[in-house]
Amino acid sequence: MGLAEFDIDGQISARIRALRTERNLTLQGLAERAAVSRAMLSRIERGESSPTAHLLGKVCAGLGVTLSTLFAEAKPVPSPIRRRPTQPVWRDPASGYVRRNVAPERTGSPVDISEIELPPGARVAFDSLRLKNADQHIWVLDGTLELTIDAERHRLETGDCIHMRFDLPVMFHNPTRRPVRYAVVIASGGAG
Repeated sequence: MGLAEFDIDGQISARIRALRTERNLTLQGLAERAAVSRAMLSRIERGESSPTAHLLGKVCAGLGVTLSTLFAEAKPVPSPIRRRPTQPVWRDPASGYVRRNVAPERTGSPVDISEIELPPGARVAFDSLRLKNADQHIWVLDGTLELTIDAERHRLETGDCIHMRFDLPVMFHNPTRRPVRYAVVIASGGAG
């Protein structure tokens, strides 16, 4: 399945609504926790707005989940294999950032893996997520990535990997004229 074959915006809106309901949060309660307007959350949940990566990061922070958890199917059949054609793909309407959830779901593994492609010159910023007992590695598969964690900038080249926690704001930037591909590996139960 290609990007067009997934109703990813519909899945995102349903998933946000389900996660909000599971946590007994009202729209207003989630809006306050996520620092997002109630009206915007309502439009997202109704599928009337295609949220940006930055906005989804804020919603995930309010829900206390990772982006990968947000993109996960609510009740998939567990399998140790997730074939490429079945991996959900989402494109950020603001930056063109493409996120592919790679890791099989509901296996019991504390590790989650996503593949990201960031277009030339693109930037994506995330506010700090305060996820307890979770950390992540960013592994550049092909290209150059500038990563700014709080105020500290790192230039990563193909094969480079950096460890980071979810407690500081982060900016991903592709300073080149060709796409950069990188993997995000999230581990639950880490140093958090």
